[in-house]
Amino acid sequence: MKLRYLLLAFAASCVATPALAQSETAPAAGTDGAKPAKAATQDVFSTGVAKGRDRLDSATSTSALKASESEKLGPRPLADILRTMPGLRVESAIGEGNANYTVRGLPLAAGGSKYMQLQEDGLPVLEFGDLFNFGADVFLRADFNLAAVESIRGGSASTFASDSPGGLINLISKTGDQPGGAVQVTRGLDYGENRLDADYGAKLSENLRFHVGGFYRWGEGPRDIGFTGYRGGQIKLNVTRQFSNGYIRLHAKYLDDRSPTFAPYYFKLTGTDANPVIANLPNFDIRSDSVLSPYISDVTTLDGKNQLRRFPVKDGMHPKSKAIGLEAQFDVGGWTISEKARFSKNSGDFLRVFANSADTVANFAASQGGAGATARYATGPKAGQLVPANANGNGLLALYYMAETRARSLDNFTNDLRATRVWNVGKGKLTMTAGVYKAIQTLNSEWLHSAIDVDVAGNGETAMVNVFNAGGVAQTQNGFFAYGRGRTSKFRRIFDVKYDVTAPYGSVNYHVGKVSVGGSLRYDIGKVRGSLYGADLGGRGTGLIAYDVNGDGLLTGPENSVAWLPLSQPAPVDYNYGYLSYSTGINWRVAEPFSVFARYSKGGRANADKILFTPVVSATTGDVANASDKYDAVRQLEGGFKFRKAGVTLNATAFLANADDHNVLNGSANQTIRSYRAHGLELEGSFREGPFSITAGATYTKAKITEDKLDPTLTGKEPRHQPAWTFEATPQFETKHFTVGANVVGLTGSYAQDSNLLRMPGFTVVNAFLQVRPLPRVQLMLNANNLFDKIGFFEISQSTVPANGIGSGRAINGRTISGSLRYDF
Repeated sequence: MKLRYLLLAFAASCVATPALAQSETAPAAGTDGAKPAKAATQDVFSTGVAKGRDRLDSATSTSALKASESEKLGPRPLADILRTMPGLRVESAIGEGNANYTVRGLPLAAGGSKYMQLQEDGLPVLEFGDLFNFGADVFLRADFNLAAVESIRGGSASTFASDSPGGLINLISKTGDQPGGAVQVTRGLDYGENRLDADYGAKLSENLRFHVGGFYRWGEGPRDIGFTGYRGGQIKLNVTRQFSNGYIRLHAKYLDDRSPTFAPYYFKLTGTDANPVIANLPNFDIRSDSVLSPYISDVTTLDGKNQLRRFPVKDGMHPKSKAIGLEAQFDVGGWTISEKARFSKNSGDFLRVFANSADTVANFAASQGGAGATARYATGPKAGQLVPANANGNGLLALYYMAETRARSLDNFTNDLRATRVWNVGKGKLTMTAGVYKAIQTLNSEWLHSAIDVDVAGNGETAMVNVFNAGGVAQTQNGFFAYGRGRTSKFRRIFDVKYDVTAPYGSVNYHVGKVSVGGSLRYDIGKVRGSLYGADLGGRGTGLIAYDVNGDGLLTGPENSVAWLPLSQPAPVDYNYGYLSYSTGINWRVAEPFSVFARYSKGGRANADKILFTPVVSATTGDVANASDKYDAVRQLEGGFKFRKAGVTLNATAFLANADDHNVLNGSANQTIRSYRAHGLELEGSFREGPFSITAGATYTKAKITEDKLDPTLTGKEPRHQPAWTFEATPQFETKHFTVGANVVGLTGSYAQDSNLLRMPGFTVVNAFLQVRPLPRVQLMLNANNLFDKIGFFEISQSTVPANGIGSGRAINGRTISGSLRYDF
């Protein structure tokens, strides 16, 4: 509530302070907005390189998205915005954060962003982008603070940032170099969302300026859940002091945002593996419904102290972040010295309710209570009544797992200090950079679980059910099947680990005439220390115990086997790692509008929590015996061309990538150790003629598992969820008084699982927008996401068409339409 009132007060003060209109032109990353703008014929890009330079003079594959373009898509989760950028493969639809990101066929064996680092103003949000249930985007929001998004695929990303061999995604903030701001109110027209966005930047004196902005929103959200799932927002502030030879900038951020999370839900899955037939179940629409409802009880479980706790389902994804940082850049004695530092105090909860199994009422009851078992509603308006065979018109009951992941601390400190100098050597210029990066990432989290029986009802009306055996004895308790992840599961864990990373790096680039050649090195040194606590750590404690959850003095089925943490017997984590990354490339500016380039890179990604609780880490010494298990290497060869002239751009990059991967599927003990290979082609282009413009991109990828060390039957298979083609296009028509257009995003089919049996259909989504400017500084906007209400899946849990015709999967949201009113000042 405090954040809401603070932002409302800020918005009111903005309206009362007239100023010049905010420019749509964003400063380049890593440069100061007060410096003179580059010539219109140049396109400066700075993320993941030593010094900002025209994209046609850089041997890298890059893309940029201005805030003015992303705002046309309406207030959307960051993942949905990034899906529109060429070269990126993004699996969203899980909610506001924790989406999956990758590039160029690099694997998405689990979740998050393993090989691509998400940054905010040039520093990582989290050192590792794929921490269990807390991807880096959980702590990122796109709002009016955003000036631009830059992405680099492959190339020097592996040497100018740690743990990012696949690339970088950098969100760049406005800094007040262009005075003015905006206030916007948005309301869902066919779904429950209310949102306020505001920002303002101005000069405080000749050499001092600031920018402040943020958002607050509340409502049910894009799916029917029956309660207020969204409530919260963020506010960001930066202040810049300009000097004759540089600048100093202080920045701060406060994020406290709650939103629901959406997991795989049930649908009708028939047909064949090669040609499945997908349809909605009666009274449950995979596009707009959810298992969440007011009738789902709190997650009831033992917490990290083995004490009984209840966590409200409405908390959903609830990150909290308080960050403060410093950025400085000065020219001293021919050198450009830059310093970036940030400390973020991160914590929060991530509550997810995800599908396990479903069947007819009779079969489901029998699976838990034996022959003759029955089911009765435990919650909701029908509590106590017998569940009929045709319940909700689909006649299904389901077992869902409730996963509560508590991040007590994901605190992150990062510091990047570098020095760059340019010399005139012969007929060319020699640029040298040396730097050192320091990061400390804590991981203190708890994994807590319950399991519930529910009906399969839509419209936010899901109710819990109890199962009784033929003798009328309850097999469940108030709808709970287990007070853990099933009755035999010991899946209750605590991670208490700290990662200390030091990485010196350097680069050399020589530009003479039309040719630029260079290379860079980075050596990452990591120290990993901490403790693990787990009911599944062999030889420590009892694992499962009987626990009287409801305190009635009796033990029922769910209470007879509850996972118990051996808090006095932690397993140590104690190992070091080191790996070398390098990249070298050449660029030839064949002509003013045309260049060609080639590059080879090898980078590494330290294995973080994905090797904890696996045999890779010794449960007695905490050491990792094999150096190859401590990090995964990515090797990439790429080459292509870039063309830009008179409103036309066209970039093409061919690539070959080889990657190693240590991972754990679905947060379980299903460990994977694999190698992958992928090759393909990235295409990106734009065209503008008068009021009409279009930007488009496409990526072709052919990938395979070259070796699976734990399951040889998968060697040679195609990785799951890997489409041959991903594509996007944004055509629009823009005049002084209106803009109309659409963003089209799609992908072709892929395999649901690595076994390469069930084909997951591809899909295309059209997101339309209309902006009308009836008065100066006033804008009305209409957004329709998934305009044609298509069904599309990022994930299907089954590896083959099930015999009972019931599948589960994570689908995109259905059509949602919002309207916005904006005032620029």
